[in-house]
Amino acid sequence: MRSPHIGQGSNSANLRRYNERLLLQALRRAGHASKADLARLANLTSTAVGSIITSLHEARLIEFTGRRVEGQRGQPASLIRLDPRGAFGIGVRLDRTSMETVLVNFAGEVLGRHAHDMVLPHPAQVLEIVQRDIHALLPLLTHDERERLSGIGIAQPYNLGSWLRELGLPADSFSAWAETDFASELGQALSMPVFSENDGNAAAIAELFYGRGRQCDDFAYLFLGPAIGGGVAVDGDCLRGVSGNAGDIGVMPVPPSRLPSAPQPNGPWDILLSRASLNALTRHLRYSGEAVENRAALEASIARGLPAVDEWLDDCVDALAPALRAMLCVLDVPVVVIDADVDAGLIDTLMKRLRRALAITAPEARGIPALMRGTFGSDAGAIGAATLPMFFNFSPRAGILKGAGAQSQEVNHVQF
Repeated sequence: MRSPHIGQGSNSANLRRYNERLLLQALRRAGHASKADLARLANLTSTAVGSIITSLHEARLIEFTGRRVEGQRGQPASLIRLDPRGAFGIGVRLDRTSMETVLVNFAGEVLGRHAHDMVLPHPAQVLEIVQRDIHALLPLLTHDERERLSGIGIAQPYNLGSWLRELGLPADSFSAWAETDFASELGQALSMPVFSENDGNAAAIAELFYGRGRQCDDFAYLFLGPAIGGGVAVDGDCLRGVSGNAGDIGVMPVPPSRLPSAPQPNGPWDILLSRASLNALTRHLRYSGEAVENRAALEASIARGLPAVDEWLDDCVDALAPALRAMLCVLDVPVVVIDADVDAGLIDTLMKRLRRALAITAPEARGIPALMRGTFGSDAGAIGAATLPMFFNFSPRAGILKGAGAQSQEVNHVQF
């Protein structure tokens, strides 16, 4: 775990807040730990750790779970872990062809969900559906636990009304979204803090907070959904960029597809999401005579090992490998985490072919990154959304030391 440089002008309250979150992160990664473990992991004195542990316990964010003998003389050490009921988050994932709302506890466990497999309707209708789903989830918490709700996270693709031709979706259904600030409208309707992020970054934050980020601070994240999304973790934080689109590999320029099912681009180049996406796979399966109406039918087609799936995989990797290689040349991260909305063996097959393609195209003196499966599968976007308020409130982001993150939770858009 890396410790940031603390300047002389750092505010002691911000430093205390940072160290509290540093211990919470250490517990998320370790599962259980003693005070001595935490002092070592966070590079803090035993006195400082003892004081922080007392505060976190009083805030009911951690709990003592027993004792273990450390192999040394003296009293057995008390073990500490995150209290799963110490905080909660609600996540809303909006995609062009589905929406989902989940309730997640501090351990990242999904306590309840409502999902809708449908082309995204008008924002006013979505607002009604989401409010209804949230109100249906709240009774899963006691009155006291509702006070520990960190907020609501919204994960949705930026520019929902863009690239519809490449994805084979009707433009009329999405025109109103260009003028809608959904997070702001939901926050006003529910009088709750709402945090919004693009879906690729949100899923990467879930992986950083609860998944592969427990072992590594730096990775590129790819999620294969109706389009392909991405995010980047650098030094334990999410890289956003000026517009929040850092890591958006889906708009990387690629040569046109050679599949007969693919629409031809207007110019000599296409974009990656037109080839490396589940919409592209669905389009090719339909072209081949398969009736694929929803995600379950798509997964069933993959499980059958149809030739059309194999053809699409070859086309996907042909576009994805050079795009990912270009991304890695800039980012220089050691790990690529890959997840998807469906599986049935698709992720492992994709990783195997992608690993081979990356090895073939590796420049001299460059190797290939470790390719790892993501943790959450089809839950990545929704858990990522629910993670946003908890990441903002409980992650040791270095901006805290400059005063960023010390503001109220009552915000509509989080700028990480």
